[in-house]
Amino acid sequence: MGFKKMALITHLPKQEQTLFSFLAVSVLLFLCWGVIKVESGIGVNWGTISLHKMSPFTVVNLLKQNKIQKVKLFDADPDVMKGLMGSGLEVMVGIPNDMLAGLSSSTSAADLWVAQNVSRYMVKGGVNIKYVAVGNEPFLTSYSGQYQSYVVPAMTNLLQSLAKANLARNVKLVVPCNADAYESSLPSQGTFRPELTPIITQMVSLLNSNGSPFVVNIYPFLSLYGNSDFPQDYAFFEGTTHAVTDGPNVYYNAFDGNLDTLIAALAKIGYGQMPIVIGEVGWPTDGALGANLTAARVFNQGLVNHVLSNKGTPLRPQVPPMDVYLFSLLDEGAKSVLPGNFERHWGIFSFDGQSKYPLNLGNGLLKNAKHVEYLPYRWCIANPLKDLAEVTNHVRLACSYADCTTLNYGGSCNEIGAKGNISYAFNSYYQLQKQNPRSCDFDGLGMVTFLNPSIGECRFLVGVSDYASSSGFRLQNSWIPVLLILLWDAWLF
Repeated sequence: MGFKKMALITHLPKQEQTLFSFLAVSVLLFLCWGVIKVESGIGVNWGTISLHKMSPFTVVNLLKQNKIQKVKLFDADPDVMKGLMGSGLEVMVGIPNDMLAGLSSSTSAADLWVAQNVSRYMVKGGVNIKYVAVGNEPFLTSYSGQYQSYVVPAMTNLLQSLAKANLARNVKLVVPCNADAYESSLPSQGTFRPELTPIITQMVSLLNSNGSPFVVNIYPFLSLYGNSDFPQDYAFFEGTTHAVTDGPNVYYNAFDGNLDTLIAALAKIGYGQMPIVIGEVGWPTDGALGANLTAARVFNQGLVNHVLSNKGTPLRPQVPPMDVYLFSLLDEGAKSVLPGNFERHWGIFSFDGQSKYPLNLGNGLLKNAKHVEYLPYRWCIANPLKDLAEVTNHVRLACSYADCTTLNYGGSCNEIGAKGNISYAFNSYYQLQKQNPRSCDFDGLGMVTFLNPSIGECRFLVGVSDYASSSGFRLQNSWIPVLLILLWDAWLF
């Protein structure tokens, strides 16, 4: 997020305040410095809030053919976990925020969660679980403190459960934090929000004692989207005319400035050496002004190049984040659009595993998914021979089920005209209903066509087959680990 102003050392003149803050942070970092220089790994977030889901085995193959070795999940969905069996991919599984209260108050609940979601998969040929994420941005300002008191107790119980299962050495707990957990007008003045400082200090102490990194989500796009005064070029890595000067350090992009604000905040609570992982960072391709293919490509490629150069930041030169997880792997057409329509369009791949733009994560340009099982190539459009005067309720109904966010202002389909909008809505609903002929009726206003109605960057999709009905034969290389899971379940219950 963008920097937030706060008053520090107010009894000094402004220039001396800045110099004092910079010198203080520099001393703290010098005294605490213990970061081991490592080369960053580029991973991805795999979210599954989708209207059109590919088989998890297809997605895992997509990851492997693009040599993406690290994947972050937001839960421990059994189908996804079974798809990861035997893949060798390094996995971070997630615990949803609404489970934190139960886990914080019950050691039995923590034991059961570890047994069901970690131990059962940590078998020979199983899933390489490296991290368990305790909540997702539980300190987010908009939650008004709803989850923050549960975090440390839940971590404590889960650590004990992992130890009982002899997994504490191999599986590390982390807590993905939003960048709004800290604030400052300049990076060197970074501090955690006052009401969070005691809890964050406890949490970081626990993370540090168990060899876990600090995980933070950084979104320059959201800084730009939420602030009309935010300089656009500062959000990217291509150079800026709005550089931020902080003592002797100069910041040319929001990512470095944000990251050093966190580093300064960690130093102030005595953990300037804390390893850092970027849990989420990315740029959407649709659903808002500034969310487009070109901007997403420029940002993500600039980010990858910046991280892999091992340049680091002014406060940690030549020490980049341990790992960086791009947000996200695939578009998620069923996500809430409360933050904005762009929420459904963060993927570097579309829902069907097709790369949206040329992107090199260090292993060559992205490759498309193979063996995607599409529905037949046909579309539902508005019947050009019908009077569409009474179509409004049909469009409203279609878009209440399907994803029509690209039709809105700033979207890629915003300028295809009234009939185009109707056809897009009809088709989105038709594909969601697996091309059921009745779903293209709309009281006779719709018709099926075999001619692709896509216009420019506005893509009329064709759905994918329901993987649940066709995934049986895909267990060919994973049947032994899956059999072990079934036996584990029988023993557990």
